[in-house]
Amino acid sequence: MATLIFLDHSITLEDGSQIKKSCKKLGIPFSCEAGICGTCMVKITEGMENLSTMNEEEEDFGLEEGVRLACQARIKSGIVKLS
Repeated sequence: MATLIFLDHSITLEDGSQIKKSCKKLGIPFSCEAGICGTCMVKITEGMENLSTMNEEEEDFGLEEGVRLACQARIKSGIVKLS
């Protein structure tokens, strides 16, 4: 089981899961959910190695280091902290 932490809230989810639903529950805003708009950008403060590698949508977006699109990322295992 993996854990996603945002501010003082955490959610446990299955290893390999998309983090989209959990991020929505944690209050992260979403719009298109297709990796185009960028409303779901999150800063990873801990556990970047526990996320999937960036997919084409994220790479095309040109994200800063340590930033991911919550609508595209998957958690492999372990703990990931967002801000």
